[in-house]
Amino acid sequence: MAQPNPLIPGILLFHANSVMQPQEEIEVHIRASYPILYVVTWEEERVSNAISDIADKVKRPRRSWSLTQGLKPTGIDSGLENTRLPAEIQVLTHILGVKDPAIFQLKDFHAYMNDARVIRLLRDAAGKLRSKNQTIVITAPILKLPPELEKDITVVEYPLPGESEIEEVVDVALEAWKGKDSVDTNLPKEDRERIVQSCLGLTLDEIESVLARSLVEKKKLDVNVILEQKKQIVRKSGLLEYYPVQESMKDVGGMEFLKEWLKKRASSFTEKAREFGLPAPKGVLLLGVQGCGKSLVAKAIASTWNLPMLRMDVGRIFGSLVGQSEENIRRAIRVAESVAPCILWADELEKGFAGTQSSGVSDGGTTARVFATFLTWMQEKTKPVFMVATANDVSKLPPELLRKGRFDEIFFIDLPDTEERKEIFSIHLKKRNRDPKNFDLDALAKATSGFSGAEIEQAVIASLFSAFDAGRELEQQDLIDEAKNAVPLSRMMEEDIQELRDWAKLRARPAGHNDDDNPRTPVLVGDEGLEPPTSSL
Repeated sequence: MAQPNPLIPGILLFHANSVMQPQEEIEVHIRASYPILYVVTWEEERVSNAISDIADKVKRPRRSWSLTQGLKPTGIDSGLENTRLPAEIQVLTHILGVKDPAIFQLKDFHAYMNDARVIRLLRDAAGKLRSKNQTIVITAPILKLPPELEKDITVVEYPLPGESEIEEVVDVALEAWKGKDSVDTNLPKEDRERIVQSCLGLTLDEIESVLARSLVEKKKLDVNVILEQKKQIVRKSGLLEYYPVQESMKDVGGMEFLKEWLKKRASSFTEKAREFGLPAPKGVLLLGVQGCGKSLVAKAIASTWNLPMLRMDVGRIFGSLVGQSEENIRRAIRVAESVAPCILWADELEKGFAGTQSSGVSDGGTTARVFATFLTWMQEKTKPVFMVATANDVSKLPPELLRKGRFDEIFFIDLPDTEERKEIFSIHLKKRNRDPKNFDLDALAKATSGFSGAEIEQAVIASLFSAFDAGRELEQQDLIDEAKNAVPLSRMMEEDIQELRDWAKLRARPAGHNDDDNPRTPVLVGDEGLEPPTSSL
């Protein structure tokens, strides 16, 4: 039943599973006369209600303590008045003197766990409470456990509300607002499932508040209002960035194979997919030439799947203090999982984890340990966090990252071919209020052979500047002239790009067709024994 917690090394956590719910978990420990429980939760009131229910079942009085309220109820002589001892020492001393069976809830007691007197009193209590049929339940939002108490305290993680609990809150909210203020309380099954999934990661109070806000503001339950609430979780962490996206797959030119792959997984986070036997997809790694749309695709995925997008800047993870970097990556993972289902975007991943092989010499192994934690999570994660990683320089990617199981698929995004360049020109002309039908897209595609999507966009922008400066409307020749004057990256770094394309032929799945003179023919082989190219872009 106890499992190692990968985010808090050395500590055993009792997780709720399909057999036993968290309240039942606590009840079992209390009935088994465990002397001290440490419940890690942000939902103090929810846990307090659960402890009250358990106290009624086991027929023991429940007393709660907080620094501001003292020991409640006060009907029993507590012996806590008129003393010069600190409040935390008073309450533990009192508990040691109580002879009758009882359950004592100590709220936010983690703040005093570094005091030598508190540690000693808790160790004394651990040896005496069992025989008196008493249990101390410490509730706190974070785990702060001194090594001296690891053998005396049992840690229980009380998870945030699950889907069944959220559904009950949704039903209560809809019933309460039925017939009021023209609120639409009809909720189709698909919309209901999206609402419930969007609420995952929020506390019960947060769910009640955000549902009420949605009904007041939108006159119905709206997923976007719930996602706004989730932004707060990310902002407060300071490690991840909530990334607003407006792009959609309509803004992505070409990449038919990748689009089809993503389309097949658009509904993979639903309960219907679980019943079908499908696991939630893990993620995708996008390799390719700079400026060919890797970051754009990442944003489009979040928009198309209507999921919040979190951006992980690996530079924020690394701190100056010993152990800070390792704790930061664990916190970042916890934040991402609390917002799930979501998209986690790691741009230019090879730069963030560069130097893992020499980490033991350069930084005492910090980068290697952070990377190891990240890899383990990618392999073992159970929460619906879809990882989208992008990389330009394959040679700097650790081989462990490329093996199957970390990502569902590795796609190579090549330079756009003729048809894709026409589509990209059309997209960027439309975005700038120009009708593509007024331009010869075939001639433009021919003039920009070897251009990336970003270079085509800049050619359009530069042409608009030229036309604006001349005081006239954009013309075909403006675009042709800019294409002739530009030197694309594929020409400046021809050898490196060709080496990357040759490497990707055997090791990655193509994102789309390439019908130019040198088409890429994908070859499906394993990745064992295949080394990345030595040169970099």
